[in-house]
Amino acid sequence: MMVRLIRAKTVWLVATLAPWPTAAVRAQSSGDRTNDRSLTAPVIAQLPKHITPATKTAIDRGLAYLARVQDRQGSWSNRTGQGAFPVAMTALAQLAMLMDGNTTTQGRYAPQVDRATRYLVRSSTANGLIARGEFESRPMYGHGFSMLSLSQLYGMTEDPRRAQEIHQVLSAAVQLTARAQSRLGGWIYQPDDRGDEGSVTITQVQALRSCRNAGIAVPKSVIDDAMQYLVMSQNSDGGIRYTAAQSGMSRVPITAAAVCCWFNAGEYTNPRAKKALEYCKQNLKAGHATGGHDFYAHLYYAQALYVSGDAYWNTYFPARRDLLLKAQQPDGSWADGFGDVYGTAVALIILQLPFNQLPIMQR
Repeated sequence: MMVRLIRAKTVWLVATLAPWPTAAVRAQSSGDRTNDRSLTAPVIAQLPKHITPATKTAIDRGLAYLARVQDRQGSWSNRTGQGAFPVAMTALAQLAMLMDGNTTTQGRYAPQVDRATRYLVRSSTANGLIARGEFESRPMYGHGFSMLSLSQLYGMTEDPRRAQEIHQVLSAAVQLTARAQSRLGGWIYQPDDRGDEGSVTITQVQALRSCRNAGIAVPKSVIDDAMQYLVMSQNSDGGIRYTAAQSGMSRVPITAAAVCCWFNAGEYTNPRAKKALEYCKQNLKAGHATGGHDFYAHLYYAQALYVSGDAYWNTYFPARRDLLLKAQQPDGSWADGFGDVYGTAVALIILQLPFNQLPIMQR
């Protein structure tokens, strides 16, 4: 069955074209006539709340940009900014396409998702790390993002062989993450360094939660120790510092990511999570950029507000949406200091949250 979207002012008409007539239609053609107009009338599908036609157009342009710049082997790499990071960028770009409803076999960007999946699966190394060593100076970021993206795809995969491949990669990846955990419960850039810092830890926590939700075996103690790491990293103002191993100032982006992890675990009423969220509300402004790592901070802050159903979402999202729409480049991309693919993927993840597509980001 093929679904075609036809834009008509502020609504999207979904016209369904079936290659074979339905039983009801066949009955009509044989003389059983009815007055049921629903057999031929198009279905009106309203866009989600806060998704304007202009927002949908921006999303479509952003996805088209990603499709154009994917390379032949299925990866994406930053062409501007601080580094190529092909594994991390491929995982984030794939997430953006999954949020559009694409899988390896279904959707307008199914070929791109399929090639990206092949690339990530081939990036799995003998010890379970998902990385391309010659390109990744801090591979645990790409490893975590790959676990997140592949585990979200895993439940949608219709091909048993492909599903088995993903399962094997994710199982090995989880074991690598478990081995790399520091004595305090966190992670750092390289799996063998045994250190820890907040941003890498957040990446692993969300990835492990996603894997566990998808049915991949994850030791409970690993997640428990990681969540305790967040507790040890929290300052009195509610913010999260760079590392639990030493004192330091609160970091707004890491705090936003920590709130997302608490909420992914369903801990919406956790006093520490609520205090961290209030810290973010005081220090993150939706309608303008808030310094370095702005895209990173809002990647997680937007998820936290959306999945928790926080009332502030109805104020936050329209302001962030409008800022992103103004910032989109003529070619459909978004420019971020870290890189063009990164900025585009993150902007698309934020803008597509109201479609409620991915389990880890659903209300």
